Amino acid sequence: MSAPPVPGASRELPSPIPTIPELDQYQDQPKQAPAGKVGKTGVLEMRFVDRGDKTILRDMYRKTPLLVQQALYWDEALPTMPCVYMISTSGSVLQGDRLFLTIEMEPGSLAHVTTQSATKVHRMDANHASQLQKVVLAENSYLELMPGVTIPHRNARYYARTDITVDPTATLLFSEIVMSGRKYHDGGEMFVYDLYSTMIKAERPDGKNLFTEKLVIEPARFPVRYGGIMGDHDVFGNVILLTPKEHADAILEEVVPGRDGKVVSGASRLPNDAGLIFKV
Repeated sequence: MSAPPVPGASRELPSPIPTIPELDQYQDQPKQAPAGKVGKTGVLEMRFVDRGDKTILRDMYRKTPLLVQQALYWDEALPTMPCVYMISTSGSVLQGDRLFLTIEMEPGSLAHVTTQSATKVHRMDANHASQLQKVVLAENSYLELMPGVTIPHRNARYYARTDITVDPTATLLFSEIVMSGRKYHDGGEMFVYDLYSTMIKAERPDGKNLFTEKLVIEPARFPVRYGGIMGDHDVFGNVILLTPKEHADAILEEVVPGRDGKVVSGASRLPNDAGLIFKV
């Protein structure tokens, strides 16, 4: 059973996602259907509310191909926290797709949001795909936004922007994991996508800017198989923890940076006592 829809079933399509310079060369229209039109604009909006005995997914609004189903409560350590799987009926992200995700955490609410499977960004010969995520955390709320890995296929062009508004008492654990491609497809498809670009911006409810992080990978223009970039590694993980300073201090004391087998990781503080950032 799906969650109740957000009031107001009839809505206009969202405004276009702000463009970035690296997308300027990928504005040609796909032959199949124009970018961002019906069927290529996915919308998912969720609002979580603390009901006292547990947090519930109170409101949900969606447009194909995005949807969620019933919230589950499987975390034994946090039995009052709903765990929600985001689903795409299209199977993968296609050229011309424009995806919009909004998550609102009401005071004292908890939630874990992830994807049903990896996000596959399909091969492209026109335009690009982009996603805009807006996350708002009220006081004393807690959100784990941890989607599965992103797998860009050959010639894929993908841009994701995440705008975060977080109360000083709230906590957000947000992760991005990107693969080098389909390692065992057609003899190996490693770092042959055209563009993978992400931007994360965080601010306080009063508008105070906390930080902005930008990542641009264009393997054909700037090879990544160098030390200090990817080297011989095939997976990159970026984890952001926004939390009160006392929590960040305690966690950072337990982090041991360095190499563990084939994994290299490290952590550092974010500006303005916003929290921590981990690179893996």
